[in-house]
Amino acid sequence: MLRCGLLLLHLLLRSDRAQLQGLRAPYHALGAEIYGNLGFGVRAFANQGGRDLLMVTRRDFIAGIGAASWPFATRAQQNAIPVIGVLQPSTSIGLRKPVADAFLRGLAETDYLVGRNVTIENRWAEDHNDRLPALAADLVRLQVAVIVTTGAPGALAAKAATRTIPILFSVGFDPVQIGLVASLARPDGNLTGFAALLDEVAGKRMELLRELVPAATSIAVLFNPANRATVANLSLQQNAARSLGLGVEAVDASRQSDIEPAFAKMAQQRVGAVVVTQDPLFLSYIDQVAALAVRHAIPAMFPDKKAVEAGGLMSYAPDGPDLARQIGAYAGRILKGEKPGDLPVQRPTKFELAINLKTAKALGLTVSRTLLVRANEVIE
Repeated sequence: MLRCGLLLLHLLLRSDRAQLQGLRAPYHALGAEIYGNLGFGVRAFANQGGRDLLMVTRRDFIAGIGAASWPFATRAQQNAIPVIGVLQPSTSIGLRKPVADAFLRGLAETDYLVGRNVTIENRWAEDHNDRLPALAADLVRLQVAVIVTTGAPGALAAKAATRTIPILFSVGFDPVQIGLVASLARPDGNLTGFAALLDEVAGKRMELLRELVPAATSIAVLFNPANRATVANLSLQQNAARSLGLGVEAVDASRQSDIEPAFAKMAQQRVGAVVVTQDPLFLSYIDQVAALAVRHAIPAMFPDKKAVEAGGLMSYAPDGPDLARQIGAYAGRILKGEKPGDLPVQRPTKFELAINLKTAKALGLTVSRTLLVRANEVIE
């Protein structure tokens, strides 16, 4: 769900100083379009007039560590330019310029411009949560000024890695319940961030799904048992379904190879609809999840609008650009010296309902006028 939120941009620069200087001109002076991902860290590149200036792959990433030891970050630190470390769980969620731009606007609101007086180091786990602790430790060794991370596994890994470097998280769960902070109003320690309290969001998603699929008597909940925060999400979705008199089927998937069998199981059980929980795995392969739901004719509620754009039925989630802007502004405040423990954990204030009318028609569903009026985006 919150994933949406949280897309961030950065350029991973190689050791050749000439390459660095060549990139700075189009990036700063010529208004290059910058793409990146705050929420789930995929490839990042700068593009001017449709021409790729830089494309960083996993091979480049590994080679860069071995050959250059991240010279750009080193030079930045030598020049006393703060470095934002971004810890991301996945790589394949996709690139969304509006959200990346919003994060940069948030930084700019606090007078920070990437490449001028702040730089960014990105680390991604490629959907392997067991890699997050080592990646977090790497950012700590770089002595970044603040770590920005998304999802509970990344936040917990960052917390375990340092008690001194400020950590700014974005999660779709109660951060007090999962042990990130002492309280929402006064987090204490070196962590703060943004969190959507799923007891409220889970109920809203279930209500919207039932309104669109009134004939459904049982709802499947797709979750990742390897993510303890997603397991907590499962419990909330189950409670929300039962409060509406609906049966619940828990269906798990912890790897990409589990996703297709999970939908085959739902079809076999003849569930009336499915709620896809927020998990980096499902968000990384959101196109596949959306396509499988359509293929098996299962109405689905997603935690990310990108699924609806890919053909999924509907989503209810925080407004990604608005949330990314707030995260950028919070990061800037921390860079200016405010203590994260004194900054309250914020909750998203803007949510978006998206509906795909083409998919609804294919599933034989009629979208009521009242639901259409409430939708922030309708895809036809």
